[in-house]
Amino acid sequence: MPEHSPETHVIDFRAAEQLLTARDPRGAIRLLDSVIAAHPENTAARLLRARAFFLAAQLRPAELEFQIVLEREPDNAFAHFALGRTLERANRPEESLRHFRLAAALEPRPEFIEAARFAHDDANGHGDGNGRGGNHGNGGDHRGGIGPDQGPA
Repeated sequence: MPEHSPETHVIDFRAAEQLLTARDPRGAIRLLDSVIAAHPENTAARLLRARAFFLAAQLRPAELEFQIVLEREPDNAFAHFALGRTLERANRPEESLRHFRLAAALEPRPEFIEAARFAHDDANGHGDGNGRGGNHGNGGDHRGGIGPDQGPA
């Protein structure tokens, strides 16, 4: 096994980003495993690995990684949004809605607001005008990806 240095970890991280862009999440996970083993405190690597787990449909590992990120950065709107998508995909709509709403509250991006169903609740008369609505069902397919265009701004 080749010797890893800080420089090779940066190269591995950048290569993992490219693999994820090329839709090879398993390849990205393999590269990020060594980066995170050497630098477990690296939140960016954990966030990237969580996205890779999500894209590889490894929902439990994705959930755990997103939770680690949120323990370190509770105000990370993208991590809340991505954890919400992960929980939604795992058919846990009530838990997912909580994270979608936290994401929208932290950063009111259109995709976060739509996932949080603030506009949906208010438009259908189910909300109180402050984004607190009564329609917490699945109410349509709000599934989506957590691609780079939805990553941290």
